[in-house]
Amino acid sequence: MDELSRVFAALADPTRRDMVARLTEADATVSELAVPYDVSIQAVSKHLKVLEDAGLVTRTRDAQRRPVHLEAEVFDLMTKWIERYQQRAEQRYQRLDAVLDELNAADNNRTGNNRKGRAS
Repeated sequence: MDELSRVFAALADPTRRDMVARLTEADATVSELAVPYDVSIQAVSKHLKVLEDAGLVTRTRDAQRRPVHLEAEVFDLMTKWIERYQQRAEQRYQRLDAVLDELNAADNNRTGNNRKGRAS
C-alpha cells in the first residue's frame, strides 16, 4: 500500500481523526490521549500504531514521558493530492458553466425570435 493510501486509511477512523485533531494543539502521552475515550490504553496504543505506521505521528522519549508528536509534513502530501483533484473539479465546473451559458443563450435567442415573429 502506498503512503497516501495508508494515510487516508488511518484517518478513516473517527477516533484516530480526533486524536490527530487533538495533537495539532500539542504533543500528548498515550494516557493523555486516552482520557476522552471509553477504551483501554491498549486500544489507544493500537490506534496510535496505525497513525504511526502511516507516518502521521511519532513517539519520542522526553525524560519519563513518551509524548506522541504529529508529523505535519504528511499533510503536505495529502494537501497536494486534494488540490490536484480540486483543480480538476473546478475546471469541469467551468466547462459545465460555459455549456449552460451557451444553452441559455441559444434558448433566449430562440424565444426572442419566436416573440418577434408573432408580433409582426
